[in-house]
Amino acid sequence: MPDNILANRRKSYIEPGEILFWTATINKWMNLLEQDAYKSIIINSLQYLSDACKVDIFAFVLMPNHIHLIWRINEKNGKETTQGAFLKYTAHEFKKLLTQQNPAMLSAYAVTANNKKYEFWKRDSLAVHLFSRQVAFQKLDYIHANPLSGKWKLVTEPCQYRYSSAKFYEMGQKDYAFLKDLREVF
Repeated sequence: MPDNILANRRKSYIEPGEILFWTATINKWMNLLEQDAYKSIIINSLQYLSDACKVDIFAFVLMPNHIHLIWRINEKNGKETTQGAFLKYTAHEFKKLLTQQNPAMLSAYAVTANNKKYEFWKRDSLAVHLFSRQVAFQKLDYIHANPLSGKWKLVTEPCQYRYSSAKFYEMGQKDYAFLKDLREVF
């Protein structure tokens, strides 16, 4: 393969079929996802994409200002990348909810761009290919420990955090229908 074939790809480029650790962060690291209504937008979008067979979701955590997923993109969502469609849809839904519940907060996400007035997600989400079982399960542990980390201290045990796949892996409790078992692919 020629060396220059990857030169023009953004770091967020995702090859369909690869299992990835993926992080998306709210613009300016704002805590937009503190309220459950915003987390529900993400959960509903993940469920839709899973039902449409666009993605397989193996693990997740929704934090106050970012999300982590272990997922596999299966195919594009029309002409858009699936991850791009996910970010675009959730941003539109965030805007609708803010317009209804807290319109003054919209200005915090205002941008001067030709194609949009607001930007809810930071550009270039992080995508890391999980090339081995060891790396995959290290990222799985990281995801489930995130709510316990020093900065957040949202819970004292991973299974206590509602917006995570920890219960699925530690207790066999499947609270989210879209979850698939990472242990079955690694």
